[in-house]
Amino acid sequence: MTTAPAVPADLRGKLALALDVDDDVVALRLARDLQPWFGVAKVGLELYSAFGPDIVSALVDLGYDVFADLKFHDIPTTVGRAARVVGSLGVRYLNFHAQGGVAMLQAGVEGLLGGAADAGLAEPIPLAVTILTSEADADRAVLNARVQAAVTSGCRGVVCGTGDVADVKAQAPDLVAVVPGIRPAGAETHDQARPGTPEEALANGADVLVIGRAVTRAEDPVAAAAALVETLLRG
Repeated sequence: MTTAPAVPADLRGKLALALDVDDDVVALRLARDLQPWFGVAKVGLELYSAFGPDIVSALVDLGYDVFADLKFHDIPTTVGRAARVVGSLGVRYLNFHAQGGVAMLQAGVEGLLGGAADAGLAEPIPLAVTILTSEADADRAVLNARVQAAVTSGCRGVVCGTGDVADVKAQAPDLVAVVPGIRPAGAETHDQARPGTPEEALANGADVLVIGRAVTRAEDPVAAAAALVETLLRG
């Protein structure tokens, strides 16, 4: 059995476990087993659609910061109201498609922060999704425009690929950079057209690394998590 090391809290806070499953028993077992290595749990559309707000509450109760990876994109009023609901659940992060424009992002930010404030919770971090990791041929100008939309609307961070972090930080150094598509060197890339290794992402200035199938679908998820974190601690 793999023994959990003493992982520094600041490193655990940078590692988000992507619970991309549709079974709450499986999700919570992974969350419990891998908690020594991960401080953030990502709840995507699949898991949220299956179990709704209850899964967020369960992960918050376990002590995780929750990243609600729901990628809201609708008219401003709808996005604002939906974000207010999610804000009241105690999430740490919620994302919105920057493609929706500044007005929509502003509504989402206001709803998210308002929902948390009304519930007496700590202020969460609204994120703008810049370019999806599956968009292999996205234009650099699109990235820059979406980062600017994030800044203008009051988002405190963005979701971007490993190769985009340096450009994001050059344009808006105070934004939190959340990077999905993280794979250890040599791992399968699956459907990610813009993957990166944990070391590359951190070297580029990433603040949160989203790690999923490389760990959750490994033959031994605990051993895979331990090996990944060990390489970061050595580096």
